[in-house]
Amino acid sequence: MPNTSCLSPTPKLLLRNRRRLHQRFPMERTITPQQIQISSSHRSTYHPFLFALITCSALAELGLTAFLVSAGNEHNTWPSKRYHALLILFVFNAAWTTLFSTAYVLWFFDGAGHFLANVASSVIWLLATSVLWGTAAGVMHNTRSGGDCAGSATISRCRQSLTVEALGWTEFSLCVLTMMATCLWLNGSRKSQIQRTSMGNYYIV
Repeated sequence: MPNTSCLSPTPKLLLRNRRRLHQRFPMERTITPQQIQISSSHRSTYHPFLFALITCSALAELGLTAFLVSAGNEHNTWPSKRYHALLILFVFNAAWTTLFSTAYVLWFFDGAGHFLANVASSVIWLLATSVLWGTAAGVMHNTRSGGDCAGSATISRCRQSLTVEALGWTEFSLCVLTMMATCLWLNGSRKSQIQRTSMGNYYIV
């Protein structure tokens, strides 16, 4: 009977062939599926955190503007019709932002594959919300009187209006920041996807 042990490659021979293969193709490197998953998830970790900040700021704005609208309707002490309509716009913006940002955070942690839970689709919502908050805050800056409220009482219409404007600019800044971070994440994901399509140059272990 022929000796078949000499026909099967030994571990030393396999290791030697693998070294020669790596020397022949120096651009190849070894990666693991765990490294790919960690790299992809690391980029999107900040996304729900930024949306949580947007939600908290919107809740504060919603509570303040709803109180001002209720108090103004009860006592009929509106300085102008434009100011009244502007506060209603702020209430709408705050409710809109609270609803969708909270839903996005819940969908993200729930792992649902909903369209609005997609990181890429949130760019459209962030763009529209940024326009709403930027417009409302800019009009409030030109509508309210009192400047920086120097010498005004701690609880006064001037300081309340100033707080409404400040929260509006905060929401605008957070939306723009989140939109820019999302675009950077999409750019990195696209480059990562291109690298994955060329898996012929990698060894997955």
